[in-house]
Amino acid sequence: QNSGLYDKIFIMIADAQALTDNADNPEKVRQNIIEVALDYLSVGLDPTKSTIFIQNQVTELCELSFYYMNLVTVSRLQRNPTVKTEIKMRNFDIPVGFFCYPISQAADITAFKATTVPVGEDQAPMIEQTREIVNRFNHIYGETLVEPNILLPDNAACLRLPGTDGK
Repeated sequence: QNSGLYDKIFIMIADAQALTDNADNPEKVRQNIIEVALDYLSVGLDPTKSTIFIQNQVTELCELSFYYMNLVTVSRLQRNPTVKTEIKMRNFDIPVGFFCYPISQAADITAFKATTVPVGEDQAPMIEQTREIVNRFNHIYGETLVEPNILLPDNAACLRLPGTDGK
């Protein structure tokens, strides 16, 4: 946000996606919205320079996800390395929302015409799948969506940060 490289910066609190593996505990998701917002502010995100928003407040993201679901096959989702890893790690019956996470993430990215998406290396397959959706959509409906580029951390230690669970 301070580099001057980007005209607009959007930072999303992904509460709707958090429900994909917390559907039985919506109160936890609601509380996490506040915690995530505080984390963002504590690491220096400045709401006067970056737009911080809550995913469920932009209902068009859900609608866009629905349309994108028609552009991705089940077999393609099954081949996504990030999805495969997450399924193995969680060892539970996978809800459809969890399985379709890459499609939802593509909507989150493309709705704002993102040109650059900063992520860890574990999310690279998700960005690649977003690029596939963009290319398929543009092929069918004409040049409409922006194909995003991935921005990986320069610091090797930050390529994949462990969560609070150590994974």
